[in-house]
Amino acid sequence: MPYTCKPILPHFAATVEGFSLDGRDPLPAEVVARIKDDMKHYRVLVFKGQGRLSGERQVQISKQLGTIESTFYKHPKSPHPDIFRVSNDEREGCVGVGRTGWHIDGTFQWKPFKYQTMHFHSVCEGGETWFVPLKEFYEMQDQEIGWDKYWMVSSEGLAHPLVYRHPVREDTSMMFHCGPPFCAAVAVDSDGDSSKRKAVKTAVKLLPPHVVQEELTQRLDDAVEKIGIKMSWEEGDFAINDNLGNCHYASPGTQNSKHKAGLRILHRTTVAGEDIPAKFDGRASFQLDV
Repeated sequence: MPYTCKPILPHFAATVEGFSLDGRDPLPAEVVARIKDDMKHYRVLVFKGQGRLSGERQVQISKQLGTIESTFYKHPKSPHPDIFRVSNDEREGCVGVGRTGWHIDGTFQWKPFKYQTMHFHSVCEGGETWFVPLKEFYEMQDQEIGWDKYWMVSSEGLAHPLVYRHPVREDTSMMFHCGPPFCAAVAVDSDGDSSKRKAVKTAVKLLPPHVVQEELTQRLDDAVEKIGIKMSWEEGDFAINDNLGNCHYASPGTQNSKHKAGLRILHRTTVAGEDIPAKFDGRASFQLDV
């Protein structure tokens, strides 16, 4: 066993201690395979005590998890073109990141990101990231709520199923980004038996996003206290997040003044998705004119 996982919650997330990710050579194949297997099970892994890995090393590890896809602004202080540098000080990194609402990353793309890596070079007091596992969240809801009929439409007109099959775990997950500018509308399935529909574009009725987002946000705020984690980071933490199995939210404290709470420096990478999200009946994301 290359390392040992310590579960944070019985159903979700784990820490790893006493294992170094540093080095010049790529991680051994058996370690990469173990990480991917553990990600399927835990969905968030936090490797503790990693110091300050170089941008090059973080990118090297990320590439072993898949293909890096960088769609973000390159801050002048970023140590590598594929590192998104986040901070509570605009001179040190991009500010306000993750504060628009509960979300997964990359909903503006056909294939949203598979993983993120998050490496904390410095942390501030109150700078938590909140995570909710989406399988358990969906299972908490009354079926009468009818979320299976909705599609979240991005500002580019890309409609993703709100409820879909996780491409690796093959259980239920959800796809959304609560808050502007990422969600422009909600599309609703037409009436009738979904098994008889011949085209995905039967979801043509459009509603304003608040129809779903307000209730979704309220329920997620409640769920994080019951099934989720308000992750308090430590300097040196290196986390890998299953972006397709969890939603996350940057707490208000992530933007606390550095003079009162300390400087926050997060280096993030994003690993490209491999699948277009699809409902359990096979209907996948599609393009709408909005």
